[in-house]
Amino acid sequence: MPKKILVTDDDPLNRKLEVTLLQTYGYQVCSVASGQATLEQVALDPPDLILLDLMMPGMDGFEVVRHLKADPASAEIPIIMVTALDDDGSRARLAAAEVFDIITKPLDRWALQACINKLLGD
Repeated sequence: MPKKILVTDDDPLNRKLEVTLLQTYGYQVCSVASGQATLEQVALDPPDLILLDLMMPGMDGFEVVRHLKADPASAEIPIIMVTALDDDGSRARLAAAEVFDIITKPLDRWALQACINKLLGD
């Protein structure tokens, strides 16, 4: 059975690109457009991994991670944060948020696949 990945990105074009790419790698992919929708989807059907945009209106990626890590049912789901921020301060804040890895935009498809393989053991 293919691993399930949840993609969260408020930008429809980014979301479509990520979903299409992950589907070509053989993953079962679900996508949502907001942090709140991520929490709802995880409660309904926990994925094996979450690809989470950092900068979103309303609930940003940091807040989503805090909610997920506070809930024992979702605390162990690996999270890859996707961000255009690539400075040391942002990386330190991301590391403190307990995300498993960080991928910068624009996405490097090979780096993304390597990261997913490392986390899911594919």
